[in-house]
Amino acid sequence: MRERKTASGPGRVLVAVYGIFALAATSRAGVQIATKFHEAPLAYALSAFSAVVYVVATVALARAGRAWWRVAVGACTVELLGVLTIGTLSVFDRAAFPQATVWSVYGEGYLFIPLVLPVIGLFWLRRTTPS
Repeated sequence: MRERKTASGPGRVLVAVYGIFALAATSRAGVQIATKFHEAPLAYALSAFSAVVYVVATVALARAGRAWWRVAVGACTVELLGVLTIGTLSVFDRAAFPQATVWSVYGEGYLFIPLVLPVIGLFWLRRTTPS
């Protein structure tokens, strides 16, 4: 039986979307940290963390093999937990997040794609589980 690659078929679109989010989150965090880190260090550090998660997920989804598949599952899981945690905290404790992060209010600033993306990613990874 041939191994299904995560970056084949619809997985290519998933890798592309993750790549776009990796670029967006990295750019956002870089600008925030370079220009106004003192205003909201927690929020901007979380933006940087989300950027790392998106970069790792992009690379892992683009690669073949059981080890990369596991890394992708881990990255998507961390992303989902991050979006749910930061999203909930930012809704109930706005003072803790005076500036938005990528995951604030469940990704509201990004059309809630950060909330949906890891679910789609984990679904796709389940379909492409290495044998």
